[in-house]
Amino acid sequence: MNLVQLLEENQRQFGTYESLVYEGRVYTNVELAKMSSQLAHHMQALGVRPGDTVMVTMPNRPEVVIAFYAIAKAGAVSVPVMPLLQAAEVRYIVEDASPKLILTCEVLKPKIQQAIKDLDAPPVVRSVDDAGQESFETLLSHYPENRPDVAIDDHQPAVILYTSGTTGKPKGVVLTHENLCANARAAADLAGEYVLKVEKRVGLGILPLSHAFGFTMMNTALCLGELDVLLPYFDPVLVFQAIERYRVTHFTAVPTMFHALLHHPDADKYDLSSLSVCISGSAALPEPVRRAFEEKFHCLVFQGYGLSEAAPVVTAPRFDKPAKPGSVGLPLPGVEVAVLDEEGRPLPPGEIGELAVKGPNVSPGYHNLPEETEKAFRNGWLLTGDMARIDEEGYVYIVDRKKDVIIRGGFNIYPSDLEELMSQHPAVAEVAVVGAPSERMGEEVVAFVVRKKGAEVSEEELIAYCQEHLAKYKTPRVVQFVSYLPKNLIGKVDKKKLREMAKSIQLV
Repeated sequence: MNLVQLLEENQRQFGTYESLVYEGRVYTNVELAKMSSQLAHHMQALGVRPGDTVMVTMPNRPEVVIAFYAIAKAGAVSVPVMPLLQAAEVRYIVEDASPKLILTCEVLKPKIQQAIKDLDAPPVVRSVDDAGQESFETLLSHYPENRPDVAIDDHQPAVILYTSGTTGKPKGVVLTHENLCANARAAADLAGEYVLKVEKRVGLGILPLSHAFGFTMMNTALCLGELDVLLPYFDPVLVFQAIERYRVTHFTAVPTMFHALLHHPDADKYDLSSLSVCISGSAALPEPVRRAFEEKFHCLVFQGYGLSEAAPVVTAPRFDKPAKPGSVGLPLPGVEVAVLDEEGRPLPPGEIGELAVKGPNVSPGYHNLPEETEKAFRNGWLLTGDMARIDEEGYVYIVDRKKDVIIRGGFNIYPSDLEELMSQHPAVAEVAVVGAPSERMGEEVVAFVVRKKGAEVSEEELIAYCQEHLAKYKTPRVVQFVSYLPKNLIGKVDKKKLREMAKSIQLV
């Protein structure tokens, strides 16, 4: 299946319904489909041909949704880019992806112009809200409402998604139409059957649509025929207001968002009783945060697992089976997982190794990076770079990122174990653990801690607390108190920056 067929199936199955709300404006699924066809024709008039790349960079807004499906209808390839990137970062992606067209908004246009300055063949740049031109909808009205006559192959690229680059230059993950549709349909099958036995499902879009999780939730909503409320950016008050006004039943977020909502002083001022289920992804959600969120908001919070190279969802909870503490659930239907040793051999249940994934959602590789593709994709398996174990019943437990494992005096230390323990201390708001170079031990354990407001705790007290619960070699050599943890554009802790900070600590 391809994205165009996904849109057509949506209309056949659900007819006309309210599909998207943005700042009070309601769009039906039929309107969105029509506008995406019109935009596809407009892009063709601008010179976009099948196989060309089109960059889309703007905050969450309906035009992003319309552009995503328009690019697919034109047979082109979407290159979604976070609007918070700096000009130099955008230029790197432009040079790598070679877009024919960049769709953006007026507030970002100067940065885009700076990013493409002096290029030999700069892309066309169009703003969806240019005050000097007719409105976006008026512009589209000049074009046919039927989709262009372009053949779409299920296995052709639909998206090149650039990773956050916290470990180096961003890599362009190629995702095909089949990758995206298979992932959305599998996720929708689980959600539709188990998640919400309610008359009207209403989702809340708070993740960036330029992120894999964001646009997969968009595709999944099509499969479910549900209404999605789209927020321009994450803000706890906007989230509370949207839940109350539109009776939101579910949303997907990253751990830092759950933390911000949980501790916001205005949470009790709103009627949030419609909220039923929340899904956390992108990073491990500390168990104390999950429990506290469920208690405060009277909803269920589940953890899934995914990565861009898998379009992105790999595992999710099964709502007809009991949840297991610490587990990220079972593989999606049609997806296989295995844990491999250093030689690529499967390990038995319970043993820790690198998680590998196989299925119709797995990317064919990285754009313009054949050597990186060969390293990560072997014999049909995606090597995730995540250390994990799988129990006898097939439940997956993520232990840590392979690159984050600390080797202290020959012993492997998984930062997530320590982070989970320290996050349960009553004085700790946030914690991240990294390794720092040590002449004597190879690496030492350094914990960066944000204290809770008004809380007092010393380095010695936290180290002693850790030593009460873990083997001494696993506990921090140093606890560094900070006012905040550096994060990337989707709120994930940036351990690359923390490792750089840890290098300045004098260790022997």
